[in-house]
Amino acid sequence: MILRCLSILLLALGALAPSAPGFAAPVTLSGAGATFPAPIYAGWAEVYRLRTGNRINYQPIGSGGGIKQIKARTIDFGASDKPMKPADLAAAGLYQFPTVVGGVVPIVHVPGIPTNRLKLSGAVLGDIFLGRIKRWNAKPIAALNPGLPLPNLPITVVHRSDGSGTTFLFTSFLAARSPEWAKVVGASDAVQWPAGIGGKGNDGVSAFVKQTFGAIGYVEYAFAKQTGAPVALVQNRDGAFPPPVAASFAAAAASAPWAGAPGNYVLLVDQPGRAAWPITGATFVLIPRNPADPARAKGVLRFFDWAYHIGDRAALSLDYVPLPPRVRIMIRRQWNTAVTAGGQPVYPTR
Repeated sequence: MILRCLSILLLALGALAPSAPGFAAPVTLSGAGATFPAPIYAGWAEVYRLRTGNRINYQPIGSGGGIKQIKARTIDFGASDKPMKPADLAAAGLYQFPTVVGGVVPIVHVPGIPTNRLKLSGAVLGDIFLGRIKRWNAKPIAALNPGLPLPNLPITVVHRSDGSGTTFLFTSFLAARSPEWAKVVGASDAVQWPAGIGGKGNDGVSAFVKQTFGAIGYVEYAFAKQTGAPVALVQNRDGAFPPPVAASFAAAAASAPWAGAPGNYVLLVDQPGRAAWPITGATFVLIPRNPADPARAKGVLRFFDWAYHIGDRAALSLDYVPLPPRVRIMIRRQWNTAVTAGGQPVYPTR
């Protein structure tokens, strides 16, 4: 239902969007992978179809599934919230570029604690998810929240049961700010959780948290906002507790070292800046560097170029953050050399 409502909104936005030029006949391109960007990809695709007749069939099967399918060349593009490392890209003959930015937030069910009031540091979050802090009125939590009526209530940890880019971002932040978490668990899209219960997808985690007094989990920000789940604030590298809003995600994206990052391998977690939300991440598209069908690769790049040009308002309406303009310029220039056929770019750009 959410996708349907959002698509209707995007249709309205698309009524003002310019057409993409140069299509001789309608085509259908296939993509699969991360669930995080699925709403915006669906919205962009619907507007794109109306304007060009071309279809983008995107299946949200998870980042791992997207990487697996693009490696097997069974789809035209893959999508992942966990960027592939440069060596892995080279081995698979792939190129990756970011599309939009978003955030991951802790959600809680603690009686008497409204959204955006509870403050947690990375170290305290790590100890909670390690199962070492067991009650909400424990001293480490109380020290961060003077005056807040914390109950003597057991903490129930809720985590993802499936591999996901959301888990990768959350555990990457924990590993960055909690040496114990980095040592015991580490960062990945699927880890051996030392405590808690697992829920599948954002829906599963949110449902368990909502049903359980004293529960804490983590979901994508857009999902928390759309469902009204109470959110906890998280201390960033500069010691501040910024609200999880588009401006905070944008601050993290602006601080990231995009230029010169091999393979566009950039993590936005734990970026500097008092306004930066500490659990921010970009989502990435994966495409063959030397595609077997250059026309289909050209269609993929043309679609995302179109989205770069006209998709900002739609992205913001769905609580995503567009890439900084300088990053989009950099990515477009990369396409001239990153995706080629016979030594020539499949989608020349200026």
